[in-house]
Amino acid sequence: MLFYDRYAESREEIGRRLAEDRGLSLIPPYDHPHVIAGQGTATKELIEAAGRLDRLFVCLGGGGLLAGAALAAARLSPNCKVIGVEPEAGDDGRQSLRAGHVVHIPAPRSIADGALVTHVGGVNFPIIQALVDDIVTVSDAMLVETMRLFAERMKMIVEPTGCLGAAALLSKAHHRPGERVGVLVSGGNVDLDRFAALVGGTT
Repeated sequence: MLFYDRYAESREEIGRRLAEDRGLSLIPPYDHPHVIAGQGTATKELIEAAGRLDRLFVCLGGGGLLAGAALAAARLSPNCKVIGVEPEAGDDGRQSLRAGHVVHIPAPRSIADGALVTHVGGVNFPIIQALVDDIVTVSDAMLVETMRLFAERMKMIVEPTGCLGAAALLSKAHHRPGERVGVLVSGGNVDLDRFAALVGGTT
C-alpha cells in the first residue's frame, strides 16, 4: 500500500512511475475504453429493468461512469437527457463542457472524495461533450442530507460521491414533474466512523 498527498502529488505520475520501475501494467481508474464500457453496463441494466428514461443523473469524477452511461443511454433510450453531477468544489467537468475543452483545476476539497479529480479523462471528454446534456453541481450539505435519507429510509450506506446524482434529483432544480428519471447510486466505500459523523451532524 502506498499513501500520497492528493494536494501536493499526482497519483497519475506515481502510478506511471511504479509501472515503469516495477514492470507493472497500469490500469486507469476511469480514462480507458474498457473501463468506460464496463461502467456503461450499470445504465444498460437500469434501462433494461426500468424501461425508457427521460433523464438520467450520474456521478461525475474522472468521467468513466458518465461516459459509459451516456453511451448506453444513447443506444437504449435515445431521448434520455444525461446529466452529470459533481461536488460544488470540484466542477472541472462543468467548466470543461462549457469551455469545449478539458479544463484543469487545483485539487478540490469536498466530502465527495471519489470525485476529487483535477480534470476529466481525455478519452472520456469527447464522449461527454457529444452525448451529455448538462453537468450540474451539489453542495456538501446536500450530499450529507442525501446520505441521511438513504440511511434512514432505505437502510443503505452510500458514500458521499455515490450520492451526487440523487442529491441533484432531490434538489428538484434539474428535472420536470412527470419525467421518468433514473439515478446511478455508485459506491458505499466510506469509513463507518466518518459516515456516522457526517449523518449524525458531528463534523
